[in-house]
Amino acid sequence: MAPLARLEPGDRTLVQILDTAMAEAARKSGDWLACRLGCVECCMGPFPITQLDALRLRAGLAELAGRDPQRAVRVRQRAQAAVERLSGGYPGDASTGRLDEGEEAEERFAAFADDEPCPALDPETGACDLYAARPATCRIFGPAVRAGGGPLGVCELCYRGASDEEIAACEVEPDPGGLEDALLEELEKATGRRGQTIVAFALRRP
Repeated sequence: MAPLARLEPGDRTLVQILDTAMAEAARKSGDWLACRLGCVECCMGPFPITQLDALRLRAGLAELAGRDPQRAVRVRQRAQAAVERLSGGYPGDASTGRLDEGEEAEERFAAFADDEPCPALDPETGACDLYAARPATCRIFGPAVRAGGGPLGVCELCYRGASDEEIAACEVEPDPGGLEDALLEELEKATGRRGQTIVAFALRRP
């Protein structure tokens, strides 16, 4: 059985949990949220995604290929072109796409390809061609989110004019039960896949 097929029920539940949390964050935040179609601030520059995200993206691309083959080809072409541009200075294994781990690797990644657009981004419409299959980071970016007891994260374009107290009042915990971590552990046990990658490597041609 394919890895995502085994994890699909749990992944669907995870997506529902994340989307429900973000709907609540949007309700609390109201007009302070700047997130709109065509705002592509969070689509510029690569960001780490999990192996579960990568599987979901590939499944989403396969679904798109059945529904709109030409769009799927364009996504794949953008991903392959991005891999070719990024491989030279990639802060990880460019043959597999897996990112290196540790503080030094994180520092190298922080300065890596800030202007590179996400391959899933349609440059003409400003929309994500794989929106339904987008990574967890994309789902929770923007509103006031605190994940796993870490610092409160918000998009710099949101909450203009809001006080720290007003922002904190909008806070949500996107995955309070730690389902994503449990699914990643199950995926590693089943396939040996671990670590993080980026969208371009997840979507490049096999």
